[in-house]
Amino acid sequence: MTQDASTAQADAVLYHVVHETAYAYATPVELAHHLAHLCPLDHAAQDRIDYVCDIHPEPEHRHSDVDVFGNQREFFAYYSPHDTLTVRAVSLVQVRAPEAPDWDASPPWEQVREQLLYRVGKPYVAEAEFTFGTHFAPLFAAAAAYAAPSFAPEQPLLGGALGLMQRIHADFTYNPESTEVQTRAPQALELRAGVCQDYAHVMISALRSLGLAARYVSGYLRSHPKPGEEQLVGADASHAWVAVWCPVNGWVEFDPTNNRQPAADYVRIALGRDFADVSPLRGVIRGGGDHTLEVGVRVSPVDA
Repeated sequence: MTQDASTAQADAVLYHVVHETAYAYATPVELAHHLAHLCPLDHAAQDRIDYVCDIHPEPEHRHSDVDVFGNQREFFAYYSPHDTLTVRAVSLVQVRAPEAPDWDASPPWEQVREQLLYRVGKPYVAEAEFTFGTHFAPLFAAAAAYAAPSFAPEQPLLGGALGLMQRIHADFTYNPESTEVQTRAPQALELRAGVCQDYAHVMISALRSLGLAARYVSGYLRSHPKPGEEQLVGADASHAWVAVWCPVNGWVEFDPTNNRQPAADYVRIALGRDFADVSPLRGVIRGGGDHTLEVGVRVSPVDA
């Protein structure tokens, strides 16, 4: 093991993660199909050591696979009546701070945009898939205009992304009452308010509207900070942040909600184009009437 690898291993943190979702339905659900993204990624900055997902009542059909983005996902279904649903995912994950990007080597953003453009006979860049608009993070003129002050001519890509993250954090108010889970980037940008999902969608729309590649990262934050450290916004719940593609550095992460780059206190669950690709738990049901929902997340370091 090299000295750098030994240092990274020494700085790694082992986390015990519990994500529990509980539904109580007013009337029985007769038929249900669900999709879950709750299994931590194996990633350059983390290793999944263990993962168990308990579902009650026991599904009548259940299987898992890996989606096109490399996320492990789980399908389960019920064909008989039930009036509650509890999904409890427990994971053990070892996380390291991502390797620091080479800021000085970052090419100008226009050069990266040109590299991502498709032209006949030009080699295809796979990351170009993340330049297109999506439902939650569409391409729109106001997003490009908002991004423009951070991307002056010849501005290095990563420096522009850093400046954009800082501006979103300064301009927006974190307010869970201002948006809903279905809020899209245009509405969040107009409101200048929202939650981590909205901050991420606005930053992704802004980058993509300039022709750059950006993707949505879902995961968790450490529940309890170390003594003397500030509690991060988004702890004790699912969190979201952004990864920007740079030809020299690969995918570089930015968290506009907390105005920082993710470190060893972030656990990655899934990567996608926007929230729709990586929702922790979604489904289609028949029946159920009104329901109550309780969600709890705890990310606790394990004492070696």
